[in-house]
Amino acid sequence: MEKLDLKTLRLAAAKSRLLAVDAVHEAASGHPGGSLSCLDMLTALYFHEMNIDPANPKDPDRDRFVLSKGHCTPALYATLAQRGYFPIEQLKLFRSIKAHLSGHPDMVNVPGVDMSTGSLGQGLSAAVGMAIAAKLQGKSYRTYAICGDGELAEGQIWEAAMAAAKWKLDNLCVFVDVNGLQIDGRTADVMPTEPLDQKFAAFNWKVLKVDGHDMAAILEALAAAREVKGQPVVILAATTKGKGVSFMEGQAGWHGKAPNDEQFAQARSELEAQIRELEG
Repeated sequence: MEKLDLKTLRLAAAKSRLLAVDAVHEAASGHPGGSLSCLDMLTALYFHEMNIDPANPKDPDRDRFVLSKGHCTPALYATLAQRGYFPIEQLKLFRSIKAHLSGHPDMVNVPGVDMSTGSLGQGLSAAVGMAIAAKLQGKSYRTYAICGDGELAEGQIWEAAMAAAKWKLDNLCVFVDVNGLQIDGRTADVMPTEPLDQKFAAFNWKVLKVDGHDMAAILEALAAAREVKGQPVVILAATTKGKGVSFMEGQAGWHGKAPNDEQFAQARSELEAQIRELEG
């Protein structure tokens, strides 16, 4: 598949936001806030950056992706469906006993999922392991991951960060979705993690910073990450939780609940308007 241009990437992200909200509403359960905040990153990875083939999801030479903030499957599944890993219609069975699209990623039953995650803090360790494996096997594939900023309060994150630097994993690129909110409120109040740039730099990572909703900036950062040698790369992406739905934006309460029918109608109206504008 050819890499999508900026306009088409923005449109794909907008469509995935609508699909994600649809899935959460249909299931009456899920995590919309953090899903909406990371969708521009996911879209850039799956439609432009990563070497992947939906027709061969277990290709040993494919690039790997780990959703360390594993509760945000509405975003991941919407992206995978749009990319062709499974039919979009299956998103209606999100969190249903009738299907395998569970609330956290399932690498056994869902095509395109490289790691089962959900216990926060552990996904980065898995990504480090994948990157080490590539080095040991002399493979050229790269490993990508997305962590949440609240997730960085987990100690295992920093153990993984130390290991990645020790082994000079320049084939590892990690986004941090810095939306400033988590289930219990502002990350700065629950467990302050800033200054993240200085912390990752102290762990000998190459640090890049972007607006996590600026597709052009995301692509530039990913291109820059490919040029880094001898150290892993972290891209600190400033985002808005609930991006694209006015009443969800910047609200911690939308971390893990589904909209009711009235709220869903408003969310759908807003997201459809954004899609129409991008299609114009």
